[in-house]
Amino acid sequence: MVVSKRVAWFLVAFGVWSWIVWPTFLKNIWADKRSWNDGMTAFFGVHLVLTVVSLTLGTIIGVLGVRALRSHDQHASCSPPDLLTAK
Repeated sequence: MVVSKRVAWFLVAFGVWSWIVWPTFLKNIWADKRSWNDGMTAFFGVHLVLTVVSLTLGTIIGVLGVRALRSHDQHASCSPPDLLTAK
């Protein structure tokens, strides 16, 4: 499957966005009084799972975007043979 450069950059941006937003979200949930009551509450546990899944998917999506960009760079550096001068 071929991914355009625009889509590849979107995937990279999505991965970066995930790593900016979700740790901040978890930090805010950590500070919430509903997160702790003689240990971790279900409220915190659910949001922890959401954060871990989102970071995992964001990482995978970002890596796919980087690989697509590298693929475009490799194909761009390979110029087609000049058919007029080929013997």
